[in-house]
Amino acid sequence: MSSKKKIHHISSIAVISGDSLILRGRPGPQGQPPKERVLHLADLSAPRLGTSTREDEPWAFESREFLRQLAVGKEISFISIHSLPSNDDIPRDLGNAEIGGVDLTSELLKNGWAKLKEIKREHSEEDNKRKDIESEARAAGKGVWNPHGPKAHAVNHTMPTDSQAFVTEWKGKPIDALVEQVRDGTTLRVRLLMPDGEHQMVNIALAGVRSARASTKQGEPSEPWGEEAKFFTESRLLQRPVKVQILSLPNSTATPFQTSTNATAPPTASIYIGTVIHPSGNITEHLVAAGLARVVDWHAGMLASGGGMERLRAAEKVAKERRLCLYANLPSSASVGRSNGPVSNGQSQTFDATVVRVWSGDQVSVIEKDTSVERRLQLSSTRGPKLSDPRQAFYAQEAREFLRKKLIGKHVKVHIDFVRPREGEFEERDCATIRYGGHGANIAEQLIEKGFASIVRHKRDDEDRSPDYDKLMAAEQAAVADLRGIHSGKDFPAPKQALNISETSSRATQYLNSFKRLGRIPAIVDYVAAGSRFKIFLPKDNQTLTLVLAGIRAPRTARNASEKSEPYGSEAYEFAMRRYMQRDVEFEVESIDKSGGFIGSLFLNKSENAALTLVKEGLATVHSFSADGLSWARQLYEAEEEAKQAKRKIWSTYDEEASKAAETAAENEGEAGPLKSEYLDVIVSDVRTNNGFSFSVQILNTEGIASLETLMREFSIHHRSPISSPPGFVPKGGDLVSAKFSDGAWYRAKIRRASPIKKEAEVTFIDYGNQDTVAFSNIRPLDPKFRSLPGQAHDARLSFIKLAGPDTDYYAEAIDRFRSICEGRKLVANIDRKEGTLLHLRLIDPSNPSATSDPLACVNADLVREGLALIDRKGCKYLSSYPQVVKKLESSIMEAKRDRAGMFEFGDVEEDD
Repeated sequence: MSSKKKIHHISSIAVISGDSLILRGRPGPQGQPPKERVLHLADLSAPRLGTSTREDEPWAFESREFLRQLAVGKEISFISIHSLPSNDDIPRDLGNAEIGGVDLTSELLKNGWAKLKEIKREHSEEDNKRKDIESEARAAGKGVWNPHGPKAHAVNHTMPTDSQAFVTEWKGKPIDALVEQVRDGTTLRVRLLMPDGEHQMVNIALAGVRSARASTKQGEPSEPWGEEAKFFTESRLLQRPVKVQILSLPNSTATPFQTSTNATAPPTASIYIGTVIHPSGNITEHLVAAGLARVVDWHAGMLASGGGMERLRAAEKVAKERRLCLYANLPSSASVGRSNGPVSNGQSQTFDATVVRVWSGDQVSVIEKDTSVERRLQLSSTRGPKLSDPRQAFYAQEAREFLRKKLIGKHVKVHIDFVRPREGEFEERDCATIRYGGHGANIAEQLIEKGFASIVRHKRDDEDRSPDYDKLMAAEQAAVADLRGIHSGKDFPAPKQALNISETSSRATQYLNSFKRLGRIPAIVDYVAAGSRFKIFLPKDNQTLTLVLAGIRAPRTARNASEKSEPYGSEAYEFAMRRYMQRDVEFEVESIDKSGGFIGSLFLNKSENAALTLVKEGLATVHSFSADGLSWARQLYEAEEEAKQAKRKIWSTYDEEASKAAETAAENEGEAGPLKSEYLDVIVSDVRTNNGFSFSVQILNTEGIASLETLMREFSIHHRSPISSPPGFVPKGGDLVSAKFSDGAWYRAKIRRASPIKKEAEVTFIDYGNQDTVAFSNIRPLDPKFRSLPGQAHDARLSFIKLAGPDTDYYAEAIDRFRSICEGRKLVANIDRKEGTLLHLRLIDPSNPSATSDPLACVNADLVREGLALIDRKGCKYLSSYPQVVKKLESSIMEAKRDRAGMFEFGDVEEDD
């Protein structure tokens, strides 16, 4: 081959050693990466750098560094003397080169960083000149001729053995480095120049981005835009001095509760994730802006705090708008991104609202401030634990409670990010970012940071995501790092189902006295069943109960599609739901109803009485027979009067004059006039049939009943001691005594008659009304300390009616029916007449739905309607004073006759009366 060749002008991109360079021409027509070629400087020999299998030759790094600093990134003029066999399709030349008129060979010899090879050809003048330069460098002890030898530094060509320890030690600390190789646009091999002089080779994946893969083997195709990305990075970073920050190992966040556990990662990783900062800036932002790399979502946790992800997203937006490289075929709608106008359902995208319900750890309902429309929202890009999964149930409850405490009843700012379309069993849902508090904190970010939810991994280029997606990623990484919540690896058993203490009346009765003693009890409204009916949760005891507001009646709400709500029933329910649902409250108990529901009061913020609020809003009426026994009854009536005057809701058609006229007419009816309504809570304590039908009641919610409970506890303790009757004690009629009932317990009693011969006495138990015959041995004189409280049993009869007579076939059925409805039950009674100590009572069952809608509904009328009783026209002298009641009873008789019920089975028997 000829000794003179064409002069080439080309750029140097890397230095292999002190005598060899990698060169690259200018980019091709459409910006294609130009071909590489290797130039070996003729007649020179420099020390060779080591590999993983051999060590560096002495002075190899320093020799290479001298030439690198002299040549990399600069234009070189070279003359090829010989073309050498190509290696991996890369041309190789032997020749001489100049940079800016400086001969590289002479410069290397002059500084002692290369030696002349033995020249077998005849020496030319140029050869002699170079020989002299080498001799001068040797004499001066320059470069490899340094008599003190090379500086000792170890070079580790393999990754650190304990990768995690290395990351922990150097995480976030800037380390000086040289980029030794660019494998693709975002994967580099760098030489870390450690502070102790050691050189550590590591592989780095650029944090936050990923480019297309470039070919590493001959004949293997690169991914689209892979070669361009590699050239982009290589032309800027290869063999350039940089600062490297190690950030993480390449493990993406594990999905919580995954069913299959991955094998533990090997201690030695093949690559680290980090940043590489050139004096001109961060290559990643330029790569993304050029459309040559995509943003990696899960790296956000490493970069979001310093604004790195924000800059990458901005660069990505620019590339998409310009449809550069990777985004050349992006649809126009995607390139623009989300708009600021209304979302697809036409509702406003940003609005103020109040949170009224928390459905789960990632879903809430809010009331829009301007429209009062309720909207159910899914937290964008957030996935809460599932209550249905036993492994997740504990955290699902914790997440829901976290949201409830933070948001319920609070004013929030809502931004609808996108609408998730209906898919399978999932309904269409507005996905939103919810901010609250003075600093506008994103509740989803707080939820994820606590480890109570995970982040949704969106598909690449999926714009339907949270605008704070990178912050959510950072929050999740913090939760993973601190092993919080669902990332803790701890398995907690699924929470036990709360005990429903209102399931039966008998169960509720067990708790009644303790609730009364406790007074106000803190709890949470778990569910609103109707305007005045709530399901209450006691978190401390993991119990639920039904609470019915005392003293009021809210309109009924339809329970299913076939029913119709009473007027303002739906409004009362909506108001109670929005105001009290899931709120921290206090409640007080007065009594219980037939079904096990507790009757009492509900307080919000310690001061707002729910019953008063509902009445004041015109969404409930005062129910006098239960209200009159309350300490705040006057406030209820005042609230109702205020609602009437303002004609709110229920009272919108209220006519005050007509109402007063009706009340006056009712008062004037009848000769003797009816007694003023006096509704009392009572319990039928005893039913007697020995000498005709009669019964006794205890009047509840009185000081006497409260005192009786105390007395009976002390009475029981008193009779545990073996006290016998005084010698010669014989009870006499009218004496107050202690007597043992058939249940084995002692009670206060009054002697009706005594038989010294039989040594037994007939007694009436004065607190319950029961009658029994008791042996003298089970009777003691009543201790004086138990005599002050009057007997709490009151003899009573049914107003207006008489049961089927003992001489009829229906007597036993009538007695049984009365027992089933009334005996041992808590009822409401109105005293229609007092006959000495005998009370004439109209009994009302509060659990009977008709009793809440019909003021005249009562057990008395029910017995007549069933053909088991008749109107007592002879025994009740006060019938004419209650024309409305008589009308109700006559209507009940007509129904009994029509249905041939009871004694009317074979015809009309009323004439026999």
